[in-house]
Amino acid sequence: MKKPKILCFAGSLRKDSFNKKLLRNAALGAKEEGADITVIDLEDYPLPIYNQEDEDKNGLPENALTLKNLMKEHQGLLIASPEYNSSISGVLKNTIDWISRPHPSDKVYLEPFIDKVAVIMSASPGNLGGLRGLVHLRSLLGNINVIVLPEQLAIPNAGEAFLEDGSFKDPKKQESAKKMGKKLAEFLKKLEK
Repeated sequence: MKKPKILCFAGSLRKDSFNKKLLRNAALGAKEEGADITVIDLEDYPLPIYNQEDEDKNGLPENALTLKNLMKEHQGLLIASPEYNSSISGVLKNTIDWISRPHPSDKVYLEPFIDKVAVIMSASPGNLGGLRGLVHLRSLLGNINVIVLPEQLAIPNAGEAFLEDGSFKDPKKQESAKKMGKKLAEFLKKLEK
């Protein structure tokens, strides 16, 4: 059986992002379950704000093509999404918008997203842990043909949740985060059978 390949990223550019910490913990779970994980930082793939006139004039930016190809190479997506004003971050939405744009290398429209399986989660300083933003992310991903597993995780009071090394203070939260990655890897393995 092939190892499932999972692309892991957070919808935050902040270096000390709670969602980047959450993501790393969940990715550990996927790795322990035998998945081949690729963790990327959207900070390393800057993109202009999507503008169709810019796309018509210049085509897709190099970073958009790189991200499209990364998505095509992976079966699973592990996404930690901060909540901005009850929705997802601008950088996450903009990244998805650019990757969704058609390109001659695509075999079909939305190829980087079709039949991908995703697990979504969030960490927030607020009491709901970013839960409201996950509703929007689930809807967006579902509309571009991503299968979003029903399990999700929202970590409230994230400012007090992590140790200096990025792991959780609470072992139960640590296990919950790792479980998200494990669930995704397990599901992808079942699809390979």
